[in-house]
Amino acid sequence: MKNRPNILLIMTDQQRFDSLGCYGADVIPTPNLDRLASEGVVFKNCYVNNPVCTPSRASIFTGKPLPGHGVYRLNDCLPDREVLFTKRLNAAGYQTALVGKLHVSGALFECDQRNCDDGFDIYDWCHEPALFLDGKYNSYGKWLKENHPDFHRQLTKQGRRLKNVPREKHATHWSADRTIELIRDRDVDKPFCFVMSIFDPHNPYTDYPAEMREFVDQEKIGEVSSGPENAHFDEPLGIAREREHGYMGNFHDYPDSDIREMRIGYFASVCLIDQEVGRVLDELAKQGLRDTTMVIFVSDHGDMLGDHELLAKGAFFYDACVKVPFIIRHPGKMPAGKRWRLPVQPHDIAATVLAGAEFSAQEITEYMPESMDLTATVNGDKTAARDYAVCVYRGSGISSEKKYFEPPIHATMIRDERFKLNAYHGPATAGIEMEGELYDMINDPEERKNLWRNPEYVSDKIRLMGKLLNWLVMEDLQTNGIRSGESAAVPAESLYS
Repeated sequence: MKNRPNILLIMTDQQRFDSLGCYGADVIPTPNLDRLASEGVVFKNCYVNNPVCTPSRASIFTGKPLPGHGVYRLNDCLPDREVLFTKRLNAAGYQTALVGKLHVSGALFECDQRNCDDGFDIYDWCHEPALFLDGKYNSYGKWLKENHPDFHRQLTKQGRRLKNVPREKHATHWSADRTIELIRDRDVDKPFCFVMSIFDPHNPYTDYPAEMREFVDQEKIGEVSSGPENAHFDEPLGIAREREHGYMGNFHDYPDSDIREMRIGYFASVCLIDQEVGRVLDELAKQGLRDTTMVIFVSDHGDMLGDHELLAKGAFFYDACVKVPFIIRHPGKMPAGKRWRLPVQPHDIAATVLAGAEFSAQEITEYMPESMDLTATVNGDKTAARDYAVCVYRGSGISSEKKYFEPPIHATMIRDERFKLNAYHGPATAGIEMEGELYDMINDPEERKNLWRNPEYVSDKIRLMGKLLNWLVMEDLQTNGIRSGESAAVPAESLYS
């Protein structure tokens, strides 16, 4: 047990991939996460399992795509049969703790209840700084009430309308402080798995400490494009519905100045995240734990921030929404400075963590058959590699009316080394052609040229549609336990005897 690594999983909420220097961003300085990247592996093409919080996080913690765990929508709850990887680590002797957001089930459920098999010894939950402050499990709310009672009352009254939260009272700062306390006060006789889960840079984009704005190079944010250059004349109806009726309202109701302020606030929040993560990483080093701790940094999905005339997240698969930063530093086990090009997904974290904790390959396959051990993959094990990623949207998000879209929007993305195909599913009605998008991600990384109806790319479209169909069928077989026919109640031969 003493040779098993400690695990520190740092999660953010709604952070797009191109918000860090190690992914090419130059709007803000992110020296701490860039340093982590230089000391570990940067996964250049990490695609989430779903573009909405709850299903995506359920995949991260169970190690399963959506059909495996059954959480499809924002307010769905994780079935009792599903076990978080933290529970498996806890049962194997790890000290476990959560600081911040979990959201593997709907927020209203988690406000007053815990998921059946979350496995956390210490449960310092906080879904969102401005919500459920007096909820049963809200540790941030309790901390504010004890240490900053006037601010607790102010935040309770104003909620999301409260702007520029002072750093010493900010939830991101609290999460770093609490994680540092856990590292200092850890059980030295056990390895640990601590989850530091930050709500930012999620909207409303205005709660960042005022001084963080000074770090944002506003000249590099760029102007908001809303003319023909950014128009999509051949896009699926589901995307148009999101543009006009997404949960933040109609994109066209926001002037360019508002979108620009969103972007400034977003990057200011990322800058704060980098600084607070830096404090935690420094504490690991101070405690002599740097070389014995696997540090993972990831987000649950991205944010459009006005790109493609869309806001936040929803039923679309542009990189700004579904590609996230993903870094793993594991000294002695993963090569420092490596940049991994093939697609990976956040549900691979579970198998990677369990393999590092010396669970057998058989156990991991039994628990989470679709999760991939990334340590083996980046070290050259071709049998562990995957050359595609799938993102599933099944009526997942809500509309501007704060309820699910009706009729629902269903879509699926598959991304290989070069192409991204997005299929929008609807009723099988004669005369209605399936809508979709096809992008050449090498030659068109901004996803401006939809090749769905281009005859020159028919073979690529057919190939990817076939691969997606195979994935959907195999997931159905895996989920229903009939991949090898083991669930059949009557032997097939008896039907003909």
